[in-house]
Amino acid sequence: MDRLARFIDLLAEENGRQNLISAASLAQVWQRHIADSLQLLLHVPHETLERRGAWMDLGSGAGMPGLVLAIARPDLPFHLVESRKKRVAWLEAVVREFGLAHCRVHGSRLETVPTAPMQVICARAFAPLDKLLGLSARFSTPDTVWLLPKGRSAGEELAMQPESIRAMFHVEHSRTDPQAGIVTGTGRPPVR
Repeated sequence: MDRLARFIDLLAEENGRQNLISAASLAQVWQRHIADSLQLLLHVPHETLERRGAWMDLGSGAGMPGLVLAIARPDLPFHLVESRKKRVAWLEAVVREFGLAHCRVHGSRLETVPTAPMQVICARAFAPLDKLLGLSARFSTPDTVWLLPKGRSAGEELAMQPESIRAMFHVEHSRTDPQAGIVTGTGRPPVR
C-alpha cells in the first residue's frame, strides 16, 4: 500500500506537467485507477500467476493497469507498450523509482514491438475490441489470458464480434464500477 501511495504522489505531481488522468478522477484515484487496475488479478487463474509468465499492457499511458500491477507484483515480468514520448518518459521514470527489474517499457507503436508469447494481455482504453485483437493476437498463445476493461461498452463491443470471438470471450462485471465490464477470455483469437 505504501508503494501504491507513493505511485499516486508521483502521478499527481506528473499530472501537473502532462494530462495523464482527469482532475476529477485524481480525486477518486484509489477506486477509479488503483483498485480498478488491481481487480484484474482476480480474473487470472492461480496457476497462471504461479508460472510467472510475461504480461503485456497495451497503451499503458499513465500506467493503468500495467504499471499499477507491476508495482503490486514486482515478481512478474511486465511489458508496457506506449508510443507517446512524454508518457514513455513518465513510465520509465516510475519503473526506475520502484526498481522494477522485471518491467520493460516499449516506447513504440504496438505494430513495431517484436513478437513474443505473453501469458496475460491487458489493455484499458487502447482501441475498439476488433482492432485491439487484430493488433495483439500475434502475442497470444492458446493459454494467454486476456483482461480488457472496456467500461460500459464491454457487452456491446463483444456482441459486435464474430461468433468465433464471442465463443472465446465473456464479460465480467467490474468491482469498481457496477456499470462497467471487463472482456476476458483465454486463448489465441483468430486473425481476420
